[in-house]
Amino acid sequence: MQYLVSVITDQVDLEDPDEQAAIDVFNDKLQAEGHWVFAGGLAAPSSATVIDNRGEAPVVTDGPIVESKEFVIGFWIVEAADLDTALKLATEGSKACNRKIEVRAFL
Repeated sequence: MQYLVSVITDQVDLEDPDEQAAIDVFNDKLQAEGHWVFAGGLAAPSSATVIDNRGEAPVVTDGPIVESKEFVIGFWIVEAADLDTALKLATEGSKACNRKIEVRAFL
């Protein structure tokens, strides 16, 4: 089963060199153990664009859909046998990147 492991932060600052090195080690482990599917970092919420085309004409709005102190700054998509395994991986990822993590299964 695949899981979205979101990295949550309240600062736009990117990781420092020590955190980046720890993330690289974690990424290598995910790949070596067959859990790696995909990962990526995201630009700041201020760079977001929201498109709502549910009405008669599309409405395009600059900025995030939700104003919040915390936001998703990056993510991993991992392959795990079960939720317990995904949570274990996410716990290691949280330590590596020094940020909170949210885990959600794909439907």
